[in-house]
Amino acid sequence: MRIYKIALVVIIVVLVEVIAISICFAEPSSNFYQEDHRVFDDWHVCRTSAQGDDGFFQLTEEGFRPVIAFESLGQYTETAYSLGEEFTDRYPDADQRAEQIFYFVRDRVRYISDSDQFGFSEFAQNADELANTIQEQGFASGDCEDSAILLAVMYKGAGFRSAIVLAPNHAAAIVYLPGYQKANVVLSWNGETGWIWAEATGRNNPFGWFPEEFIAADLVAYEISAEPISTGEPPAGEEPAVTKGGVNPVTMTYPFFAVVALMMFIILLMRKRRA
Repeated sequence: MRIYKIALVVIIVVLVEVIAISICFAEPSSNFYQEDHRVFDDWHVCRTSAQGDDGFFQLTEEGFRPVIAFESLGQYTETAYSLGEEFTDRYPDADQRAEQIFYFVRDRVRYISDSDQFGFSEFAQNADELANTIQEQGFASGDCEDSAILLAVMYKGAGFRSAIVLAPNHAAAIVYLPGYQKANVVLSWNGETGWIWAEATGRNNPFGWFPEEFIAADLVAYEISAEPISTGEPPAGEEPAVTKGGVNPVTMTYPFFAVVALMMFIILLMRKRRA
């Protein structure tokens, strides 16, 4: 009987993990589907790779284009951009507004690796997905590119020029704030001085703190604005992963009834053993 009880516990734990993995893909802003172990959203942007024409950063040897940021700008403007607009009303002073947006993201996005959260070495979230989670739960979880994307979009909503910058194995946001006096480094880019580093992944990072390890590093940046979301053709034979607004009903239903069926099966075995 002890063996059956242990087996039951193990099965339930495994199935709970399956449910948790399914739920983590239930983002409110996108439908997800899988193709060759890669996850795409309903704009056919690959969320599990930054590289290539369909990658979330469209990263190539020539440069990059953070296409995932465009999912929250222009005609797709939603929660994240609106949050930035709210800071404009609350903080008329530009310096204070930029600081408060930074601290909003820093204090509400808890750092977690993509592998721990999603089971992929990379899995980018767009700005509205993080913003919606923050509004619903009071916090969200993500890594460096997630925070950078949210910051850049919120800064646009608040009336700033902003960009996403890539450093070796890292991503951050920068905001154009000429005359700001509190940063340890003021960046020059495209002939303009006054870009301020905004890295929200460190819980104690102040706004404008530039890491020493990147002072001599090669940095590449892309100023964001409302642009068309252009990627390659959607992959053939796409496999639906999530329906809009929630988990695919088949995905949700299967683990639940599997647990019930297995529990009934084990109970019957235990009764037979007693008889």
